[in-house]
Amino acid sequence: MKTTCEIMVQKVLPAIRAELSRTMIFEHGCTQQDVADILELSRAAVSQYVSEKRGAEVDFSEETQNEIRKFASVLLNKDLSSQEKVDGMCNVCKFVQKSGWLYRNAPEAKACIICEDTDLK
Repeated sequence: MKTTCEIMVQKVLPAIRAELSRTMIFEHGCTQQDVADILELSRAAVSQYVSEKRGAEVDFSEETQNEIRKFASVLLNKDLSSQEKVDGMCNVCKFVQKSGWLYRNAPEAKACIICEDTDLK
């Protein structure tokens, strides 16, 4: 049995990072090093996200992709602290959970405290 949090970390978080990386590079003209610096990752990790060696297992809805694009714009247009970046990433993960993606695509997931938070429903 995998918990919601395990699935989020193993599959969804890499997919979000991949989508962010592709958005910042292909839509905003950033270099892989720019993206690595912004996301606080290695350039090699960004390369793997862009080339779909990591994070390619998840297909997000158009609504979720738009949410990720909005977050990419925030990352590019504001000088955020590491904690603000983490908070933004958490908000995107919560958006994915609220969208129902997790239970449609990973039905073995069991609800965690994030899903049960009434502020998110």
